[in-house]
Amino acid sequence: MACIFCKSKFHDHRSCPVSYSLQKKEEIKASFKQDYFGQAPNVFIGRHGYPRIRVGILGTERYDKHDEPKVWSAEGTPIPEIVGLRSSLVNSFFQTSIKGFNERFADVAKEVSMAKRPVDVEIGLDKRPQFRLTFNTDVQPHGPNVGLKAAKVIGDVKVDTRVEKAVSATDLLAGDAVTSLARKGLDEHFLTKAFSMGNFGIPIERRLVPTRWSITAVDDILGKQRIDEIKRYAESDCIAYFGGHYGNWYLVLFFDSVWQYELFEQYVPTGHGPDVAFETDYEPYGGRKDYVHETAGGYYATRIGILENLQQRKRQSSVLAIRIITEEYSAPLGVWVVREAVRKALSSEPLRFADRELMLSYAKQLMKMKFSYDITGLLKQSNLVKSLWGQKRLGEY
Repeated sequence: MACIFCKSKFHDHRSCPVSYSLQKKEEIKASFKQDYFGQAPNVFIGRHGYPRIRVGILGTERYDKHDEPKVWSAEGTPIPEIVGLRSSLVNSFFQTSIKGFNERFADVAKEVSMAKRPVDVEIGLDKRPQFRLTFNTDVQPHGPNVGLKAAKVIGDVKVDTRVEKAVSATDLLAGDAVTSLARKGLDEHFLTKAFSMGNFGIPIERRLVPTRWSITAVDDILGKQRIDEIKRYAESDCIAYFGGHYGNWYLVLFFDSVWQYELFEQYVPTGHGPDVAFETDYEPYGGRKDYVHETAGGYYATRIGILENLQQRKRQSSVLAIRIITEEYSAPLGVWVVREAVRKALSSEPLRFADRELMLSYAKQLMKMKFSYDITGLLKQSNLVKSLWGQKRLGEY
């Protein structure tokens, strides 16, 4: 049964981290005002009703790391504290079409989406916000949704000159803009924000992109560019990495073969039974022709860290990634957790193996030791394992 507070399937209401916010509910609720001066660090584009959608300006009266996932990750900010920060971000929204750049308030949202730092804003709402948390699997949680009555930027907005050039370019495709800015050091969190407000691309083709889709699009664009590069490299040795973050653990196996990639995801609670349900998606050397069916945004976010590792080592590989979600991950925080968990796992000391069989044997032993989880059935269903070993020897695993 899903938690009655946050709808997470990973715990029940008795252990919900949202209790951190509920304990502070009256304090947070008292801080909400119908009209306020504050800071807006991000935008939120909804997908319901597409192509007519809600565009939200996420703001708070007193900004303090409310929208800084890399800082949370580096500092090890606890999940309840992150949920508490996000619960005080008000989503002040207006409705528009995906081409509604001339809509009232669109220019304010656009400035927020391009800014280096949270933008000083004056906000007027239809009503005073009431305490509420909104959770989505791939997107960061946020506080109440309230209709926007007035919005104004106060003071100057600082925009990176590299971003300004990409936005003003009339002959630069959106994907090329994202790739170019990533090479110059802008991270996925910023690029998603800017991409979602339709800042890039041929002007006549620009449109608003729901945040959930924007996250996946940015990860996919950056992933495909890196895949093209790593396919030129020599094949990797057999190397395994293990590690994680916020209750998301990754075992990543790099096999001595050409590029292909497969992800398995499963929730493995303490005291689980013999049957663990998993979700999986796969891409061969030639890539996928369609969107992933089961692992959604986590697939592309996981792939980003893997490709970064291969780029750094100047190798290509067949990569099998196994994600174990434990009870520690007590509330969905968005796919940034996936990226950071994979990066932390791949920053650990790798284990090197003489051959593929030894590495798979290690993988099975590690999963049993760490999570009491037998991955034999998983390996038998792996498209990547079938590709590397063939059907005849598959029974051995």
